[in-house]
Amino acid sequence: MNIKTLFFLFLVLTLAFSCNSKDEKSQYKQITYYAVNGKDTAILAININDKRFYGRYEIVYHKIGKDSGDVRGDIKGDTLRGDFHYISNGGSWKRIPLALLKKENKLFLGSGVIGIYFNLPCFMPGTPIEYNNSKFVFEEVKK
Repeated sequence: MNIKTLFFLFLVLTLAFSCNSKDEKSQYKQITYYAVNGKDTAILAININDKRFYGRYEIVYHKIGKDSGDVRGDIKGDTLRGDFHYISNGGSWKRIPLALLKKENKLFLGSGVIGIYFNLPCFMPGTPIEYNNSKFVFEEVKK
């Protein structure tokens, strides 16, 4: 083998091992949250560790339908930020940013100005995310 082949093989192996260095699934804690807003309800079932979260999120609108899909994101301090990729009322797939503030063992759903960055929706930098008038305040479902 020549030096170029060895270098290429080393580079490929290095990339393969670094890409597989994701968090171990056993380090995640499963938590289910439930929220009610009038006659609308929401269920958030997430796997969470100290840095990341992922799971399922479903919003049931009374007599209208539901939004159901996946959530994922990062945790910084007391804030969970990521996105919600869902099917709305059995229609097409949509993606919106998601922000949750953890306070007093509850999760407050944040709202803010949404913009597009690299064709993905996100909360606009420099504008605050509002948690005081949350559409949903999630409480942990005790097993």
